[in-house]
Amino acid sequence: MTRRDPTRANGVYINLPVKDLQQSIAFFTALGFDFNAQFTDDTATCLILGENMCAMLLTHEKFRMFTSLPLADAFKQTQVLVALSLGSRGEVDRLVDAVLANGGKAFRPTEDLGFMYTRPFTDLDGHAWEPFYMDISAFPQANGG
Repeated sequence: MTRRDPTRANGVYINLPVKDLQQSIAFFTALGFDFNAQFTDDTATCLILGENMCAMLLTHEKFRMFTSLPLADAFKQTQVLVALSLGSRGEVDRLVDAVLANGGKAFRPTEDLGFMYTRPFTDLDGHAWEPFYMDISAFPQANGG
């Protein structure tokens, strides 16, 4: 078992380039998300997605500090799909309804598989998000157990 160092920020940090940081902050604030002020300045903010899960929204200039590759245009190419597990179908619907009311767009049609429900969307920068609810008790069992 690996020991955790309490002085380290353990977790998942997804880095996403954004054209207008203040506009992105306003968008995600309108959706009900919070930010970690400790990791926020004029070039970046830490969007809290859940326990030990964050998305770092970085200005293009800041993002370029971490890669020599060109930035993808998320409106033309898909580089990542951010799947976000929520606690109910209602939470998925409330989130995506707020997304659509604040300038985001549906990415694909709603998908209801019975055990899983998802309503993918794109944010203001074209990043694809897939909020979903999964009822694990209704998940199909594999043949042969």
